[in-house]
Amino acid sequence: MTSENAIENLEDFAALDPFFRIIQEGLVGLVDGEHFFDLLAEDVVVEYVVSVPGYPRQVEGRRAVADLYRGYGHEMVLAGADELAVHHDTDKAVVVLEYAVHGRAVRSGRAYDNHFVSVLTIKDRQVSHWRDYLDPVAVFQALGRPAEPR
Repeated sequence: MTSENAIENLEDFAALDPFFRIIQEGLVGLVDGEHFFDLLAEDVVVEYVVSVPGYPRQVEGRRAVADLYRGYGHEMVLAGADELAVHHDTDKAVVVLEYAVHGRAVRSGRAYDNHFVSVLTIKDRQVSHWRDYLDPVAVFQALGRPAEPR
């Protein structure tokens, strides 16, 4: 990524480091870049197919993805990521990543464990399209939403 396209203040994303690392591990040899954001095409389209209410259904552009993720550490801090499975269709330049992330919700202090399936299209050694599926119940449980009955 050229310096004019670089995402500034990468330390703002430290809460997501385990996620960034597992994605980079799953895409090793298929994409170029030093950091997670380098892996994304400038005009990447990210669709959150299964997500949580209030989260955007689609984000367009590397910078928009960074803007969305910048505040993540105010809600969740990840401690690890594992269970990586990589499925690669070389004919269609599609990679399916299955993985889990683990951490804590900042406000509630509750454990956060979620499983994802991400379907990525690779073009010119960058991710050009990303479809993401997660378990919204895991998010609700970690955040304490909706409030549990008393």
